[in-house]
Amino acid sequence: MKIEEIIEIIKNKNPKVDLDFIKKAYDFAEKAHRGQKRKTGEDYIQHPLAVTYTLAKLGLGTKTLASALLHDVPEDTDYTLDQIKKEFGSEVAFIVGSLTKLRGIRLRGKEDEHYLENLRRMFLAMGADIRTVIIKLVDRYHNMLTLNPLPSEKQYQIAKETLEIYAPIANRLGIGEVKGALEDMAFRYVYPKTYKKVDEMTREKYKERAAFTDGVIRRIKKILKKEGIEVLDIHGRAKHLYRLYLKLKKHNMDIEEIYDLVAIRIVVPEVKDCYETLGIIHKYYKPLIKRIKDYISLPKPNGYRSLHTTVFTREEKPIEIQIRTPEMHEEDEYGVASHWLYSDEKSLVRLLPRRGKNKRRDLAKLKEELAWTKQLRSWQEKANSSSQEFFEDLKIDFLKDRIFAFTPKGDVIDLPEKATPVDFAYEVHTEVGNSAIGAKANNKKVPLDYLIKNGEVIEIITQKGKKTPNVDWLDFVKTSRAKMKIKDILRKQKRI
Repeated sequence: MKIEEIIEIIKNKNPKVDLDFIKKAYDFAEKAHRGQKRKTGEDYIQHPLAVTYTLAKLGLGTKTLASALLHDVPEDTDYTLDQIKKEFGSEVAFIVGSLTKLRGIRLRGKEDEHYLENLRRMFLAMGADIRTVIIKLVDRYHNMLTLNPLPSEKQYQIAKETLEIYAPIANRLGIGEVKGALEDMAFRYVYPKTYKKVDEMTREKYKERAAFTDGVIRRIKKILKKEGIEVLDIHGRAKHLYRLYLKLKKHNMDIEEIYDLVAIRIVVPEVKDCYETLGIIHKYYKPLIKRIKDYISLPKPNGYRSLHTTVFTREEKPIEIQIRTPEMHEEDEYGVASHWLYSDEKSLVRLLPRRGKNKRRDLAKLKEELAWTKQLRSWQEKANSSSQEFFEDLKIDFLKDRIFAFTPKGDVIDLPEKATPVDFAYEVHTEVGNSAIGAKANNKKVPLDYLIKNGEVIEIITQKGKKTPNVDWLDFVKTSRAKMKIKDILRKQKRI
């Protein structure tokens, strides 16, 4: 790969990037790494170039791309962080310095106190600047592509870490393309026998399903053209192998139960076209009512938006169809990185110009998407929490699947799976949590330890004058916020 290829991508994806600054960063990195080789035998500079290339495709800004080019310089060459700061400024030096610290952390090994403390350090470093997270994810993506030359034990350790830590982070940021690729690459090394079994089980089925899907696509194209719908793109998308394996486990490994082995994606210009297309599809194909999902009105917690439906074709075979706009499609591939940039002058978020007309909505959405990094930083203040406690909170708050629930006024509350009304109450407000005495889910009374289901409307019943949580709540609350708020008050009252 050459820097000229990256420059072309930048011109297309983000013409506001300072190309002279990028070329200067490349020249510095190339000189620093000159003569160094990776274990694959290629020149070392190819690694930072590959990382920067992917980030350029995500549309990221000048300082992020420069940091990616320079991210291995302090660790692997004679050039120092002070020299980088002098040449490229404190902002780039801070990001590179954070990434250098992360390289020094080895998470491999048993979940002992040393492992957990390293994990805590890594997430706190990431929480300091969201750009560090994204560069680190892409760095890991490229390292997974070049895992073959390493000893088998090291392959397993790195892949397991990728599956348990890095892929969930990519999911949390909504970067579907990176998340799926990381999972599939790690799957091969962590569970080689299962990987081989699933691969063999599905290989012929994928071919058969792809041929069937192509036929359905041709028919849908004709239908939508006849109905006057402008289709920007329509294609089949095979399910990632690891995601398929997880789904197969739920269906006793029966591949006939998997309706989205190859799904159809339809991209149309506007949101109104999505709904019109859905209606037309249902006019010609009988839908499975329980599998119609509107993620446009109710996006997933990581920001994913699309309409999903599963329909029976004329061959009586079910197939999943996803309908979205170009913006939704880009967000699915690249997550939050698809629609924001960091300002070069300040460490503040600046939205891309194409989203300017929806600036207020997007700023609110962006704050919600990045809220978890703020919580990571706030955890740095929890000096008394053990590494084990930190790890347990991390697993619940960030590395598990998310659900959303609604307040009676329609506000969306993002929660981890198996969250309770008490968790919900503390997400709304501390005083609501402290004064809670009961709850309703979809207007039916439920206990405070009830496990909230995705999409439910939760109403918290409070008692005026009650300002003290129950100590028993600590036995079932899931979120670190609820635990922390309850413990803070109980400690002040010397009840724990």
